[in-house]
Amino acid sequence: MLDHLSLRVQDFPRALAFYKAALAPIGYQVAMEFPDYAGLGERGKPDLWLSRTDRAVLPTHIAFRSDRARVDAFHAAALAAGGVDNGGPGLRADYHPNYYAAFVLDPEGNNIEVVCHDPPGLRKPVPARAASPRRPAKKVKKPARKPAMRAAKTKKRR
Repeated sequence: MLDHLSLRVQDFPRALAFYKAALAPIGYQVAMEFPDYAGLGERGKPDLWLSRTDRAVLPTHIAFRSDRARVDAFHAAALAAGGVDNGGPGLRADYHPNYYAAFVLDPEGNNIEVVCHDPPGLRKPVPARAASPRRPAKKVKKPARKPAMRAAKTKKRR
């Protein structure tokens, strides 16, 4: 399982502005920012890092998983932020029957994809809520031991 990845970019301010706008529809925000590098992600956990480099960069491909509506929203936002269309939102049945994705080239030439693997209309179950200080977990009552079993064990010992 991947934890995070880094993209080297030559025009850091332009790349950061692009990614802020393009990935906002899928819930990404800048979680950490320093001179010449920044981490973006969901809920404050950066998993995409951008760092400035003076070296030539080789374009790469990155795909983010989301739902179909966010695939569409990403594509529109990325184009508005200066990305180049590399495949509008739609099914890619070559991969599998429910592969719904959109592709955009970022200002550095990287192929950025947002994909949904679910069939249309699928509602994902809401994750269970963990115990918190405000809402403690329910205490589980241990079953009482049966007195008959205790008496049977006492007879065996005698």
